[in-house]
Amino acid sequence: MPLDLLIVDDSAAIRKILTRVLHQAEVPLRTVYEAGDGVEALAILKEKTVDFIFSDINMPNMDGLQFLTELKSNEQWKKVPVVMITTEGSQAKVMEAAQLGAAGYLKKPFTPDQIKDKIAGLI
Repeated sequence: MPLDLLIVDDSAAIRKILTRVLHQAEVPLRTVYEAGDGVEALAILKEKTVDFIFSDINMPNMDGLQFLTELKSNEQWKKVPVVMITTEGSQAKVMEAAQLGAAGYLKKPFTPDQIKDKIAGLI
């Protein structure tokens, strides 16, 4: 079943790379929505339904942890799996994301196989 996906990252280059890696990993995609921060992501979610979200942790305006908090407090969105993307060396933010309801995390740089494995376990 093709997925509707949301990628939230303040780097347009990372969003494009992740989309390309998803295709390389042969993840069945219908639509890929992109947002530059949590504020944009919430605006997209008000208009569109998604099956899966990849979100960076460090972003301006609304970071990934704030976005995750908003997402999980909304009845309509709280069941959508979210994988956090991080360059964080510190486990603290990853642990906080897990406590907030993240389904997992990926460290940059990531490979098609890592993406495939992460999604396969969640859909």
